[in-house]
Amino acid sequence: MRSDAVKKGFERAPHRSLLRACGIKEKDFNKPLIAIANSYTDVVPGHVHLHEVGESVKKAVYQAGGVPFVFNTIAVCDGIAMGHMGMRYSLVSREIIADAVETMLRAHCFDGMVCIPNCDKIVPGMLMAAMRVNIPTIFVSGGPMRAGKTKDGKAIDLISVFEGVGEYKEGKISEEDLKHIEENACPGYGSCSGLFTANSMNCLCEAIGIALPGNGTILAEDKRRKKLYDAAGKRIVELVKENVRPSDIITNKSIDNAIILDMAIGGSTNTVLHTLAIANEGEIKYELKRIDEISKKASNICKVSPSSHFHIEDVDRAGGISAILKEMSKVDNLLNFDCLTVTGETLGKNIEDAEIKDENVIHRLENAYSTTGGLAVLYGNLAPDGSIVKYAGVSEKMMVFEGPAVIFDSQEEACEGILSDKVKAGDVIVIRYEGPKGGPGMQEMLSPTSYVMGRGLGESVALITDGRFSGGTRGACIGHIAPEAADGGPIGLLENGDIISINIPNGKINVNITDSEIEERGKKWKVRKPRVDYGVLGRYSKMVSSASEGAILKL
Repeated sequence: MRSDAVKKGFERAPHRSLLRACGIKEKDFNKPLIAIANSYTDVVPGHVHLHEVGESVKKAVYQAGGVPFVFNTIAVCDGIAMGHMGMRYSLVSREIIADAVETMLRAHCFDGMVCIPNCDKIVPGMLMAAMRVNIPTIFVSGGPMRAGKTKDGKAIDLISVFEGVGEYKEGKISEEDLKHIEENACPGYGSCSGLFTANSMNCLCEAIGIALPGNGTILAEDKRRKKLYDAAGKRIVELVKENVRPSDIITNKSIDNAIILDMAIGGSTNTVLHTLAIANEGEIKYELKRIDEISKKASNICKVSPSSHFHIEDVDRAGGISAILKEMSKVDNLLNFDCLTVTGETLGKNIEDAEIKDENVIHRLENAYSTTGGLAVLYGNLAPDGSIVKYAGVSEKMMVFEGPAVIFDSQEEACEGILSDKVKAGDVIVIRYEGPKGGPGMQEMLSPTSYVMGRGLGESVALITDGRFSGGTRGACIGHIAPEAADGGPIGLLENGDIISINIPNGKINVNITDSEIEERGKKWKVRKPRVDYGVLGRYSKMVSSASEGAILKL
């Protein structure tokens, strides 16, 4: 076993002595040492219950013949960090988590790992570490939050509160109404109830094969979740004995399966960043153009908030991720059935008995929302290296749009401008210098997009940025524009009034000026001093790559 490096031989007597101080008995030294990477914290609603989850998994591991050791990672709540300096640290936290988990695994020579994530950057951060260290690993998330309810029974969630701010500013709702939404939108623990980044990633873990069926959709407070924790604790000991590692599970084919699911459900645009980063850690060649290819073949058959009034609990009730994959498997030569999963069976075997139980929630292929995926990749002279839009969240009216640029050089400027009527119907909002390097940190733009919706401009205004969007964003919002402004990308050369042309079905985003004009403006462009040049953000700004590469760190 890998852990023999710290527990076998007379030279390791000091190591065993320290392990005994942790409660390890003589009989335990012949058992595999299992790390439980827990992201419990009191400040993130998706994580406040994970201490109890960790204890359940720990007990199951020991009963299965392993020796469990729990350690914790940091976790940033994107909702609480939204709209202020804190959001610059969100994407950065993914790298910190990956480094921290790698450090713990390599320093203590664990034989296997159970990851207990839930919210946005924790899932990909842990996945990146798992690929990097490549020891047997299984993921089991804390589960999604149930949707809130208004006094008249309407389902609401966190996005309802963000959009409520814009509605209140417009005088559409009263202060009392906003307070009621605030008090009821997040009724308990779990990852936020729509198909935002956290739930998107936890669902993709099922499709990629690193988590057990049900991981993404069984509610955090559902009693079935306890069975999932017990099963994960038992299964990791078996995976160690079988020596099934992340590299055996996460491959080009299984990543394709995850992206096919992503297109079927119209997940968060952040999944694109994370997928590219995870593939990079496993030295798997996987590029944005591959995601674009899949988006053209995989139909969108399920829409969840913010793209519809349904929530994750509805998807679970309708058959869950397995039912969605089973329906997508009807497309010839699309899904890869033979991919190994942590169950010990192939993906095809995992989903063979699944069925759709509510066709209003999960559509049949013949009744798909669209015959192309819920995410789309756009290219053009404004985004030579690509950009991303949540196709499933865009109304038909906004699929093709053209308008003059209204430029803001930060998210904060944009929020102020939108709320102070600097934006009108027909405009294209441009938020730049918010990319991975320029932010630094590639802030999510949930506040400005929610204000646009709240002001009633969702079907008359587009928004483009080299930053990124929350999974809760809806509307004609194109993010991850690459190259970013801080790298001299065309978005940094735009001027107020330039006409921006967007054609989502054709995958195009352009500014209506000539190549020679772009070249002339480029000659005048100057590198800006980073907004933050100290601490972790300062280091990140110097090392981070383009969004088109997953915003990974390069030495």
